[in-house]
Amino acid sequence: MKTVEIRQRFLDYFARTGHTVVPSASLISQDPTVLFTIAGMAPFKPYFLGQQTPPYTRATSVQKCVRTSDIDNVGITTRHNTFFQMAGNFSFGDYFKEGAITHAWALLTSSIEDGGFALDKDRLWVTVYETDDEAIELWHRIAGLPLERIQKMGMADNFWSMGVPGPCGPCSEIYYDRGPAFGKEGGPVADENRYLEVWNLVFMQDIRGEGGDKGAFPILGPLPQQNIDTGLGVERLAFLLQEVENVYETDLLRPLISTAEALSGKVYGAEGGKTDDVRFRVIADHIRSGTLLIADGVGPGNEGRGYVLRRLLRRTIRSARLLGVTEPVMPALVAQVRDLMTPLYPELTSDFARIERVAVAEEVAFLKTLETGSKLFGTAASDTRDSGSTVVPGDTAFALHDTYGFPIDLTLEMAEESGLTVDTAGFIRLMDEQKQRARADAKARKGGFADQSVYRELLEAGATEFTGYDELNSEAAVRGVISQGQRIPVARVGDIVEVVLDRTSLYAEAGGQDSDSGSILGAGMSAEVLDVQKISRKLWVHQVRITEGELAEGDAVLTQVDPAARARSNQAHTGTHLVNAALRELLGPDALQAGSYNKPGYLRLDFSWSGSLSAGAASEIEEVANRAIRSDLAVSTSLSTVAQAKARGAVALFGEVYGDEVRVVEIGGPWSLELCGGTHVQHSSQIGTLVLLGESSVGSGVRRIESYVGYEAFQHLATERALVENLSGMLKVPSKELPGRVSGLVERLRLAEKELAGLKSAAVLSSAQGLIDGAEQVGDTAVISELLPAGISAADLRTLATDIRSRLGSRVGVVALFAIVDDAVSFVVALTPAAVSAGKNAGALVTSFLPSIQGRGGGKAEMAQGGGTNPAGVTDARAALRSAISGAAG
Repeated sequence: MKTVEIRQRFLDYFARTGHTVVPSASLISQDPTVLFTIAGMAPFKPYFLGQQTPPYTRATSVQKCVRTSDIDNVGITTRHNTFFQMAGNFSFGDYFKEGAITHAWALLTSSIEDGGFALDKDRLWVTVYETDDEAIELWHRIAGLPLERIQKMGMADNFWSMGVPGPCGPCSEIYYDRGPAFGKEGGPVADENRYLEVWNLVFMQDIRGEGGDKGAFPILGPLPQQNIDTGLGVERLAFLLQEVENVYETDLLRPLISTAEALSGKVYGAEGGKTDDVRFRVIADHIRSGTLLIADGVGPGNEGRGYVLRRLLRRTIRSARLLGVTEPVMPALVAQVRDLMTPLYPELTSDFARIERVAVAEEVAFLKTLETGSKLFGTAASDTRDSGSTVVPGDTAFALHDTYGFPIDLTLEMAEESGLTVDTAGFIRLMDEQKQRARADAKARKGGFADQSVYRELLEAGATEFTGYDELNSEAAVRGVISQGQRIPVARVGDIVEVVLDRTSLYAEAGGQDSDSGSILGAGMSAEVLDVQKISRKLWVHQVRITEGELAEGDAVLTQVDPAARARSNQAHTGTHLVNAALRELLGPDALQAGSYNKPGYLRLDFSWSGSLSAGAASEIEEVANRAIRSDLAVSTSLSTVAQAKARGAVALFGEVYGDEVRVVEIGGPWSLELCGGTHVQHSSQIGTLVLLGESSVGSGVRRIESYVGYEAFQHLATERALVENLSGMLKVPSKELPGRVSGLVERLRLAEKELAGLKSAAVLSSAQGLIDGAEQVGDTAVISELLPAGISAADLRTLATDIRSRLGSRVGVVALFAIVDDAVSFVVALTPAAVSAGKNAGALVTSFLPSIQGRGGGKAEMAQGGGTNPAGVTDARAALRSAISGAAG
């Protein structure tokens, strides 16, 4: 049974049983505590948390998910993927344990003709939470399972929570016995390789408190209603129904391995090729995950989602290189993902040109990284040998990996080829420290939903009505006043509190537009609005400072938007749309918006593009946008469904979640047609003017344009004009001759600096003989150790040390020069050939004094250099160096 049929059969069964079929959400998570959608229940999280009222009592979905917590183990095991599809059925206060068990058993064991999966009932086992006798009774009665095939497990395995205070409950997992060839008998408690988990049924019935995972938290009591959340792994069921050994041999992954075989000339599963098999599986897994992430709007970058995507793509490329592939692999692999996954995700074909362009650009960039990393490794290997060691330091390997993106296994392989090893323990320690910092950061962010619990009751009262499209002042009633996460009855002068109203004219930050400024007024009360945010896209939360009187729940108030600030915000947001349309007109449809931000008078727009824009292109974008402003284009808004809007050609932002009804902003007909909830001018001419400030990179494949509009644009131009007039007056030339005059001055300055550097270098070198004459004899070694006067640069140190060394000729000599540069120490240690022949090593000598100056540095046997942060320690450093030379001589 093909995977696409498994997916559809699951949805069809639950549709027949009264469940609403909900489309898969984006891989980009709307939960601020995680980067990606990591579970099938994630889009329903607000319903389980009570933040929103679900529009249905039962639902079903097949959700695309990405988890990368175990990315280093992908391919090593044969049942874990970074991308997977989680099929689930959900009940919100409707059926509970009996219904969930009945549905799962019926779907898994019914015949193919009846719409089921026809799994052998005698090979199915279940586990339940250790105190859930009710579930045991239900499985025995409904499924007829013998009690010996129903096993109890503890909280670590069979109790579910979100990891934060909120809903939780016991779960029951369904396992399939793959047979004696896959492990020992005894059920899931004995061997989870032989007994493969297929489906997890979560009985959400309790509320948990603060604490860690795995049961280190109290159960506070029952939920107001009992819910069901289940998850069936589509890929796992596929490899059972397709009767293959593992997920990598299923119909949506094995062809990717075949493509990698064709590229490499190697064979998957060949005898003695376990290492290569892991590489094949990494390629298949990572290219699928990476392609689907790009399709959902993620671009490669150095942090967050972009970093994860970059790592997936680069591990794919690196694995291909380790298989011996020398040509680019992205075009063939991404095309194969498109062909395999388009029946499930049609956007892979409709948006293929952009997806391929992003993947190919990352491959080109990474191949340059591999070239650079190989050179850096060559230097590190040489330094290791020169220091008399055969072990590349762990911090060197970590720097190659973390700073330059050079994979550790490639470092290990190159070290082995060079007859060296790597301090893997040191590397792992540094990696662990980095992971612990990341986990601590993630844990610190994990309380996002818990912090919103105070809003649940307010959400149940209904959404805040936003009136700000039509009016700047609105009468409203205070639903709640919140301070430090708690509702309070009244707020007084000086208090900074959060206020929830039944209606408001103040715009909440969303869609890249900053929140409105303004005030809230009541009887004898006034409050300054500091910020406005949305909770669950329905509740407007105003952060205010009480400036007069008192504010209490139930009060009648008036919201007032600062009209001047709103007008400037409108200019900026409409200006953003104009720049976006200009980009698409000039660069084509591949210049996709990747994010935006606008506030009164200012806008920035991020867009997907490889390479910088030329000055001419940037100027042309500015001209197109201003031409649209001068044309006085009408700006209109309308409401429609997402499908209708896209059919008209409306542009939607990748990763954004839209409701059933969306707002479409149209400027000049189809020229600019976007889904947008922001506020805008009524005619483009109301923007006044738009001035491009610059265009820059904000990550691989993502560019940023920044602009001023309206009065801010006028101020900027006035400032530029005053600057030009000032320079013209200073240089006594007309403004049109300024470029030539400034260019001439710059060239004269460059020549003067070159001449000065030559004089300075000559002065430095002139001191060489004096330092030689003052050399100290330590054993058989002439030692020149000197702290040079202020003003000596690191480059001067090296030049002088090299000159002194050459003048020492055949003597055994050590030259150690120090200088204080910007409150820090620079040093160079140079050895004559005779000193190196005598067994001395500059890199080793440096280590003797580094602690004194709190420094770092190193180098080869004949020369080492570096710096330190403790200038006061130079005297001790020079003494330590003499002791090291004296000890070596002894």
